[in-house]
Amino acid sequence: MKDGKHQTLQEVSSQVETYFRSLSYNKQRISFYQKGWSVIEQFMVENSIDFYEAKVGDAFISKIQGTSDYSELSRREKDLIRCANVLTEYQNTGSIKFRSILKKYPLKGEIGEGIQGYLSYRKSQGASDDTVNNNKLYLHRLLEFLESNQVTNFSELDNQHILEFINGLGYYSKSTIHCMLSSLRGFLKYLFENGISEYNLTYLVPKSSYKKEARLPTTYTKDEINHLLASVDRGNPKGKRDIVMVLLAARLGLRASDICGLKFENIHWETNTIHLVQKKTKEKIELPLLTEIGNAIIDYLKFGRPKSDLPYLFLRTGQPYDKLEEPTLHNIVSFYLKQAGIKNIENKKHGPHALRHSLAGILLEKKTPLPVISEVLGHTNTESTKTYLRIDLDTLRQCSLDVLPLNTPLFEGVK
Repeated sequence: MKDGKHQTLQEVSSQVETYFRSLSYNKQRISFYQKGWSVIEQFMVENSIDFYEAKVGDAFISKIQGTSDYSELSRREKDLIRCANVLTEYQNTGSIKFRSILKKYPLKGEIGEGIQGYLSYRKSQGASDDTVNNNKLYLHRLLEFLESNQVTNFSELDNQHILEFINGLGYYSKSTIHCMLSSLRGFLKYLFENGISEYNLTYLVPKSSYKKEARLPTTYTKDEINHLLASVDRGNPKGKRDIVMVLLAARLGLRASDICGLKFENIHWETNTIHLVQKKTKEKIELPLLTEIGNAIIDYLKFGRPKSDLPYLFLRTGQPYDKLEEPTLHNIVSFYLKQAGIKNIENKKHGPHALRHSLAGILLEKKTPLPVISEVLGHTNTESTKTYLRIDLDTLRQCSLDVLPLNTPLFEGVK
């Protein structure tokens, strides 16, 4: 096999096509990958990249995914990520697994142990699991870079290694570069302050001027939400389970992680309330157990939920009857949105988080105060909720100003 660092995209993709044909892939399936690779090719041309390698694939995936969780991506975005992953996997191993597996990011050796120590420190300082996992991903890329340069311990680490790693980040999106630099700076500071590194190398890491611009949230109208709910067939165990989860997202704005993690102990029938600690914010939240949701839960428990001693409310419908996971919930919501015949959903987010956004939009239409919406959505402050103001177009139109004619005194002297 040709050196992976000196293969063009055409060379790698041609080898993968040959591999697919040896496995009797049909023309349609191969064409699916070819279309994805053409998007990768465009990305490489735009960034003046001549050769395909793992970090090019990572950069392409980072551009596609941005700051979104994988479960929130569209089917097309996931397909593009798959197309990049098969190129990298074949280039590195000479084969491709038939099922995607979760990448583990092993942290080996002295430097890997240092990274593990830093991650434990971050967790002890109150960083969320998502933040720590992101730090792990970014610092694993540093570890891979150092290993490729035969740097296996901190005594061999010098200024040039850090600078070369930073210079190699040009493939990535601005948001990813910002996060990687932040993780690197924090790690280097940790090494110096704990006596692991003799020198404080944080001065080598440039400050990033990137500022995250919040995307306009995807929302569906009240009528579209009603069509979505009506599309769920409640006459079978799966439908009885699915309608409860969709209602929790659409009526109460619960996140997918909190829906999938919901336990029997969270349902307080005596007060008709739901009490839980949000997985994302670690904040306690209390929500009303609406009659519509309560009745759906009872119907599911009596006639839909498999017999199990697990404490979780929602289980898989087939054996093994394990706890339902977040990506599955995303696929469930996406399925029913399509089933409901809602137009243009391919160009919109179509997971449970979109239903959360939609609830915020409906509440805004009803002139609900921001603090109340914040409480419903479980935001720690109203700043997080303000992004939804941009979807309240009717109110925004009331704030618009007429454009003055050019012959007014205001424009005198303007050429």
